[in-house]
Amino acid sequence: VQLQASGGGSVQAGGSLRLSCAASGHTFGTYTMGWFRQAPGKLREFVAGISRGGRVTDYADSMKGRFTISRDNAENTVYLQMNSLKPEDTAVYYCAADGTPSYSFRSESRYDYWGHGTQVTVSS
Repeated sequence: VQLQASGGGSVQAGGSLRLSCAASGHTFGTYTMGWFRQAPGKLREFVAGISRGGRVTDYADSMKGRFTISRDNAENTVYLQMNSLKPEDTAVYYCAADGTPSYSFRSESRYDYWGHGTQVTVSS
């Protein structure tokens, strides 16, 4: 599956952005999906994950209550709604697909496919 992330941009602190990740192919609903991010000089970190059917989600602690992951299997797309953005949210955001029916959203090694990333910049 090929993944294309979009929706990044520059916003001021407190603002919102909605990232989208469009997937190719007809089997999107069989993939667990995740969002990760990498800030300059830092390791890539988990942001959020969602199960194949969309009923189970997981968030990194610093994103809980601010970010919401969702998916539309009919549209082959996963979303990340980001509210109350902070300068420390500045990073390249990546979507990823895991072909196994897993709830281990946080492990990067489980993901088989990665998008190219979209830049999010939050200014203070």
